[in-house]
Amino acid sequence: MGFYDRYILPPLLNSAMGAKPITYQRRKVVPQAEGEVLEIGMGAGHNLAHYDKSKVTRLIGLEPHPKLRERAAARAAEAGLKVEFTGLKAEDIDLPPASVDTVVVTYTFCTIPDVPRAMSAIGRVMRPGAKLLFCEHGLAPDEKVQAWQRRIEPFWKRIAGGCHLCRPIPQLLKEGGFAVEAMETMYLPGTPRFAGFNYWGRAVRA
Repeated sequence: MGFYDRYILPPLLNSAMGAKPITYQRRKVVPQAEGEVLEIGMGAGHNLAHYDKSKVTRLIGLEPHPKLRERAAARAAEAGLKVEFTGLKAEDIDLPPASVDTVVVTYTFCTIPDVPRAMSAIGRVMRPGAKLLFCEHGLAPDEKVQAWQRRIEPFWKRIAGGCHLCRPIPQLLKEGGFAVEAMETMYLPGTPRFAGFNYWGRAVRA
């Protein structure tokens, strides 16, 4: 891990992921989490303030970046939540099969190197009837915006921790063996359109 990724990127991500439009989106999905919860890509812990503590019996936070885990641990203490942190990547989840009731993924699928492998790992640890709560940005529906996304993405990935702008979230879920039960979409206000088309909802194992 180079100097930029270790020391420059974490505060940039912390600031960007705390923006008001993104915070508003988090409030739509995170409070639905219940039971034993696995959060994929916890980052700096921006979701922690939005969990309903009365519904969560266990919270496991997967975040491979050590500096972001430090920030998340501080936010967990502020929120009064006990979080079991793991530094593994989404592709390498080591929990027992069928061991979680809810998986939370917010603004994370864009940076996972091997999404199919991560989807398989996520599905393996979900109990029958478990839900996947997602809130992600990705491929926009408008051709002109898509064109800009494809132009910008090679440079964007270098400065944004490997973030892909063009990932088709519904397609990735379907190919990963999930059925979307509910989903809404919109361009987030106050966010560049090339990075601001948002998908959020709930999915289950197909």
